[in-house]
Amino acid sequence: MIRDPQTLQALLDAVERFVRERLVPAEAQVAETDDIPDDIVREMKALGLFGLTVPEEYGGLGVTMEEEVMVMLAMGQTSPCFRSLFGTTVGIGSQGILIDGTEAQKKKYLPLLATGELIASFALTEPDAGSDAASLRTTAIREGDHYIVNGTKRFITNAPHAGIFTLMARTNPEDKGAGGVSAFIVEANTPGITVGVKDRKMGQRGAHTADVIFEDCKVPAAQLIGGREGQGFKTAMKVLEKGRIHIAAICVGVAERMQRDALNYAIERKQFGQPIAEFQLVQAMLADSQAEIYAARSMVIDAARRRDEGRNVSTEASCCKLFASEMCGRVADRAVQIFGGAGYIADYGIERFYRDVRLFRLYEGTTQIQQIVIARNLVREAMR
Repeated sequence: MIRDPQTLQALLDAVERFVRERLVPAEAQVAETDDIPDDIVREMKALGLFGLTVPEEYGGLGVTMEEEVMVMLAMGQTSPCFRSLFGTTVGIGSQGILIDGTEAQKKKYLPLLATGELIASFALTEPDAGSDAASLRTTAIREGDHYIVNGTKRFITNAPHAGIFTLMARTNPEDKGAGGVSAFIVEANTPGITVGVKDRKMGQRGAHTADVIFEDCKVPAAQLIGGREGQGFKTAMKVLEKGRIHIAAICVGVAERMQRDALNYAIERKQFGQPIAEFQLVQAMLADSQAEIYAARSMVIDAARRRDEGRNVSTEASCCKLFASEMCGRVADRAVQIFGGAGYIADYGIERFYRDVRLFRLYEGTTQIQQIVIARNLVREAMR
């Protein structure tokens, strides 16, 4: 659903210009330093990127899912680390508050998230609980008007920069399943929280992840999202469903960038007296990538529109995440192949994208988890 095409186009024009003039030229620097320059972060905030999904009444842009997808397609034209800085805040970091939070929680945190004054992280994954989110071991035990939190979270995006954590913890140790899990808003400066060293990753330098350790961390009961225990797993699934469409859109955008780079290289690079773009086997790789990009783009936009209509898109969101992330990996592989030896050399940039996009098939639900979600939904629907 696009509410005002002119307003959306103005936003997209601004984002595309920002990507072209500020982010693309900074890619190599960020890859070398593992740090996004402060002036770029300030410009992201000024553009309203941290408040994309926050409703206007709380100071954000309040974009629809389809509008969010269009912005992510534009952001995908550069290194995905830039999107990661604000994407976690507008997505999984804040959506739990927006979807299931109390009005008081929304009024307190959403305006700060919209301006980028606060960066949010989503603290779900643990050393022994990732895809099996219902088996998490972090506990939050009620003591009077507080909860005492103990546990370790792993691979938490933006943890070193976070002002708040959307935390999933077990409030009912007797319930070993999803029903014992609750969601909390935990401020990062709360005593008892330690953020580990930044993880050394295969790719996406500039986007930081780390462990977050909770040791007798005292969290006010008012920070329980929605004020109800046992709803955390449901909140997490709602958040991840939306996030999967968001990530799929980024996959498409980055694939478009890699395809464009590969095409331009194929036109410029000559062998046997002619551009390699004239060789049919190179053309076949370009054609296959273009067809898959078009298919994934169509899927993502369709799923976004269905969600804006209020329909259940659990299956469609997982289809998008599965297909788009796998597609992106194939496009990256073909792009390196088209570049040939140059594709293996860091100076050309395509090897960086090759490493960066490998993460898309892992986080916010691996490809295999998406297969399980899709199949279970199909079986459940057929048995009704």
